[in-house]
Amino acid sequence: MEQASRQGGATSPKVVVVVPTYNERENLPLLVGLLADLELANLHVLVVDDGSPDGTGDLADTIAAESAGTVSVLHRTEKDGLGRAYVAGMTRALADGADVVVQMDADLSHPADTLPLMVRTLLGDDDVAVVLGSRYVPGGALATEWGWHRKALSAWANFYVNAILRLGVKDATAGFKAWRGTALAAIDLPSVRSNGYSFQVEMNHRAIRRGLRIAEVPITFEERVHGESKLSLRVQAESAVTPWRLRFGDRGTRS
Repeated sequence: MEQASRQGGATSPKVVVVVPTYNERENLPLLVGLLADLELANLHVLVVDDGSPDGTGDLADTIAAESAGTVSVLHRTEKDGLGRAYVAGMTRALADGADVVVQMDADLSHPADTLPLMVRTLLGDDDVAVVLGSRYVPGGALATEWGWHRKALSAWANFYVNAILRLGVKDATAGFKAWRGTALAAIDLPSVRSNGYSFQVEMNHRAIRRGLRIAEVPITFEERVHGESKLSLRVQAESAVTPWRLRFGDRGTRS
């Protein structure tokens, strides 16, 4: 089992949850509260705010100041994509000594109460490098508010990605993930090119190409409570093209 201690194994592994935000002022305090309620040892939250005009960044600073060091904020000056925000946050988390880095959306679509299971699954087996919160393994489900067409689109996206890349995971587009710090270091974060939801696909592809094992645990994916979806046509177009780019010669994915 991976040990985080800098003092002879006495402390728990440092878990850093990276949360990109853009106009998530209503959701962020709810998410931070849910994570705090888990009482997961050595848990930290890193908010990566892309200059939210609704004041999310300022609110994050207030939450951080009141958190006794468990919440920190990385401010970026412009909104330039989910992938870039995650790369910046993950890089900071690793520099700060994270043993486990978690990707988690700020919109409450990812169930916080599944996080302890994800961390236990990751650290309980030395062969596991990444754990996905999966909608498509037994016990997993999509939001009940989703219509049939939206559920069909999600299922088709996973089929499409796996048909091209043969990743061997049920939920190839999942955004709720727990990574070993060593696994992130192995996949060369600075060279990741994808910058929308296809970022998730590229990260999985890099892990698989390096022989890293991905495990999946079931989650129920919920609809966001506040705010608007950021799934633009540009993001959808990138998601369609990325699997082909990865399959045919992206140097950044080679071992």
